[in-house]
Amino acid sequence: MARKTTYRKTTSRKTGRSIFSRILRFISFSIFALLFIAVIYHYRRGLAYYLGFKSHKMSEKEVEDKRLSDIRNFQVLAKHEGKSVGLDVSEYQGKISWSYVDTLEQKYPLDFVFIRATVGRDRTDFQFKRNWTGAKKNNMIRGAYHYYRPNENSIEQANLFIETVKLEKGDLPPVLDIEKLPKSQSLDSLKKGLKRWLLKVENHYKVRPIIYTGERYYSDFLKDEFGEYLFWIANYNFYREKIEDDWLFWQFTEKATVPGIERTVDINIYNGDFQQLQYITVD
Repeated sequence: MARKTTYRKTTSRKTGRSIFSRILRFISFSIFALLFIAVIYHYRRGLAYYLGFKSHKMSEKEVEDKRLSDIRNFQVLAKHEGKSVGLDVSEYQGKISWSYVDTLEQKYPLDFVFIRATVGRDRTDFQFKRNWTGAKKNNMIRGAYHYYRPNENSIEQANLFIETVKLEKGDLPPVLDIEKLPKSQSLDSLKKGLKRWLLKVENHYKVRPIIYTGERYYSDFLKDEFGEYLFWIANYNFYREKIEDDWLFWQFTEKATVPGIERTVDINIYNGDFQQLQYITVD
């Protein structure tokens, strides 16, 4: 009798654990399924748009990365209907056929382009003159930017930019691109150098420059002390889908394809429409 009673109790406990395990598995599967459905629903417009995506001899991994990037790009663009869209380029894009640079995803007109002009105190972008002229002939609103090297003299960097870039009526304000932290100077010294560059360039062109940087760099080092300037912010994170109110431009991807450019390119959204974009250009 004792053995039979023990056997029944053990069986009962095993049966209880089995049912509990099944319930846990069912709940886990249900949560996963709901999350998957939510993601599909959230990106439904991008997925629908790219169901016809073609590989063009790309590897499976490249195709998948491209597909995910394009879905996200289209999702962002769809959320900013009416805002002006543009790109930024440098020598890394090679020789651009500017007459073909017109639309993104065969739907969104490309209104403007930022072109890298100079790097540090002594280097001009190899393709700057060609890009600067080509964008003008293609009737795009153009702007020039300087890649700032923290450990080099700021005035020498400003002078190089001024010698290289001749702004005309209808061009965008000059841009200071700061992405790196200094190795051989303090953060305070870096900020002084940035302010010297900005002031020198503003005095020459009679227009206040724009600052380009990453979102973390902006919030951690620049937002408080450079509040009088307008910012062009880079953030490619998948979760970020809307431009902030205090951003003038948002660089939301570095993996877009544009007619006339063989390599992938950065795409930017201006926080306004085309008419408002024209308003901030040089008089």
